[in-house]
Amino acid sequence: MDTTHPYVVETENLTKRFGDRVAVDGVDLRIPAGSAFGYLGPNGAGKTTLIRMLLGLTSVSSGAVSILGHSMPSGRAQALARVGAIVEEPRFHHYLTGRENLRIAAAAREPEAHTRIDSALERVGLTKRADERVKAYSLGMRQRLGVARALLGDPELLILDEPMNGLDPAGIEEFRLMMRGLVDEGRTVVLSSHLLDEVEKTCDAIAIVDQGKVVVQGSIDELTGDASSVLVATGDDDRAHALLAGYGAERIDGGGLRVPSEDDSTTASINRRLVEAGLDVHRLEPERISLERRFLEITSRLEAAA
Repeated sequence: MDTTHPYVVETENLTKRFGDRVAVDGVDLRIPAGSAFGYLGPNGAGKTTLIRMLLGLTSVSSGAVSILGHSMPSGRAQALARVGAIVEEPRFHHYLTGRENLRIAAAAREPEAHTRIDSALERVGLTKRADERVKAYSLGMRQRLGVARALLGDPELLILDEPMNGLDPAGIEEFRLMMRGLVDEGRTVVLSSHLLDEVEKTCDAIAIVDQGKVVVQGSIDELTGDASSVLVATGDDDRAHALLAGYGAERIDGGGLRVPSEDDSTTASINRRLVEAGLDVHRLEPERISLERRFLEITSRLEAAA
């Protein structure tokens, strides 16, 4: 894989207009090489439009795009030779088998693509079902076959539009493990999704988009780091609540307390107060903010400012 470029996708002020409507609005995006990257936002936020722009499937109104170090659209052929993609639900010839569908796809690529069919089927867990007609495949199997088709070109970059839509929990877990395996091979995987929990479990970094604009981007750890509070559970939470009232303690659903804590010294003071009162402390840990909570905080601020 090419390691000379730290970012596999770079955009500058990327904009797409449909008449008076702005679908993608001045997007500056940096996607690190060798990562799983989530492009996250509600339905209608402009996610699919941006993907179509990256792939050259729709024109750019203004701004610049670089894929794998190649400027678009002038370097489109060189860049897309190492890109695999699923835009919306993958489509196949339903009366052909999975393997036959891949043979048709390989015929449109370089000769080496035919030699990758078996390994691609194995990579996505479809070897045993490869000779069944696609009409008998579940949605999850069709999604995996779509990834296998994308792998025929041995891509450095995979771009997948809402790949976990319609999957049951087992299918989502399989897909997540497959994505992480592809990243472990040195590839970059870009997932467009509105499934916050799954993006948090799958991706290394994300960009959150709303109304066509990227409102925040960064690593999952940066965006979901520890909050300025600790979670506390004791042998007597009623008494603990009274003892920590001066710290602003509040009860939380399912038992226990959330207590504001600006730094480690405050946390130590909370623990000391509980222990000196003779309470057994079962839990005292920094609260981690979920991606869902961070997303709601950001979109709530945007709505308030509108």
